[in-house]
Amino acid sequence: MEALLERTTKKDQKIALSTMPFLKETSKRVTKAESNYIKIAIEGKNEFLKIPKKAMFLLFEIMKNMAEGKSITLIPSDSEISTQQAADMLNVSRPHLIKLLEKGQIPYKKVGSHRRIELKDILEYEARQKKNRKTQIDFLAQQAQELNLGY
Repeated sequence: MEALLERTTKKDQKIALSTMPFLKETSKRVTKAESNYIKIAIEGKNEFLKIPKKAMFLLFEIMKNMAEGKSITLIPSDSEISTQQAADMLNVSRPHLIKLLEKGQIPYKKVGSHRRIELKDILEYEARQKKNRKTQIDFLAQQAQELNLGY
């Protein structure tokens, strides 16, 4: 499967927003259900679509993001991505990403003259950065409290 990128339109956002209360209630019921799958009725037909519970939770996340006006990208977890895709995911410039790769902060491999990065490595780097930011912010907040700076 290729990476699937779709921009959320205003119309999509409006539909997703109107569906959120129903999805929240449905999510609670799906979470409590003992089965590993759920059945979805097809409107106008006497047919049901059987999907794994995990797929339903993914749908909930997609709808939540669409309701917030965010665009969605679906990439298989075992994918290799280009440096531009990785830079877009991390919200950094491509040259900055290349520096991170060259410093060894993110593993990569070369395919011909192109660098390829495993998605899991990008996600691990992003998680490390988030954790580091939180640690630094907590440290600054603690210092502000100790110095009675009024924050």
